[in-house]
Amino acid sequence: MYQWDFLSVWEYRDLLLSGLKVTLLLAVAVIVVGLILGTINALGALSKFAPIRYLSISVIELFRCTPVLVTLIWIYYALPILIGVEISAMMAAFLAIMLYGAAFYSEIVRAGIQGIDPGQAEAGAAIGLTEGQVLRRIILPQAIRKMVPPLVNQSVINLKNTSLVSVLAVPDLLYEGKMISHETFRPLEVFTTVALIYFAILFPLTMLVRRLEAKHGVKH
Repeated sequence: MYQWDFLSVWEYRDLLLSGLKVTLLLAVAVIVVGLILGTINALGALSKFAPIRYLSISVIELFRCTPVLVTLIWIYYALPILIGVEISAMMAAFLAIMLYGAAFYSEIVRAGIQGIDPGQAEAGAAIGLTEGQVLRRIILPQAIRKMVPPLVNQSVINLKNTSLVSVLAVPDLLYEGKMISHETFRPLEVFTTVALIYFAILFPLTMLVRRLEAKHGVKH
C-alpha cells in the first residue's frame, strides 16, 4: 500500500505560496483588462458603423474559436517573429488568456444589452436622451444585473486557464508544483496538494455563481 508523505511537500510551502501569488495576480490582471476590452468589443459589435462592427465581431470570433493553449504558444513563439520584438513568457501568458477571456466577456455583454426590450431605448430617445445617455442610464443598469452571473462564471474559467501558463515556464502554482515534484519524487502528494489549493479557491467562486444565478433567475 502506498505510504503518503505530505511532510515532504510542506517543506516547500513557500514555493507553493509564491506560485499561488503569481497565479492570483495573473488571474486578476486577466479578468480586469479582459472585462474592459470585452466591453469595448461588445459595444463595437453593436455599432451601427459597419467597419467597426465587423472588425469587433472578427476579433471576438477569432479568439473564441481558437484554443487558448494554441493562442498562448502562438503569441510566445510566432508573434515575436512577426513584430521583431521578444515577448516574455509572462506577457505572452497574460495576452493569450486575457484575449481569450475578453472574447467571451464580449459575447456576455452583447447578449446582456440585446436582451433589454428595445422599446425602452425608444422611450429614452423620445424624451430627448442621446444614444450614449440611453445606454448609460437605461440599458446598462438593467443589463448588468443579468450579466453578473455569466461574467463571474467566465472569470472562474479564466482563473482555471492560468494553469496553462506553466507550459511556458511561468512560475505559477502548477509550475512550482512540477519543480517540487522533481525535487521530492513525490508527484502524488505534490499534485494532490496543488489540486486542493485550486479547489479551495474555485469552489467558493462556483458556489457564488450558483447563488447569483438563483438570485437573478438564470436557468441552464
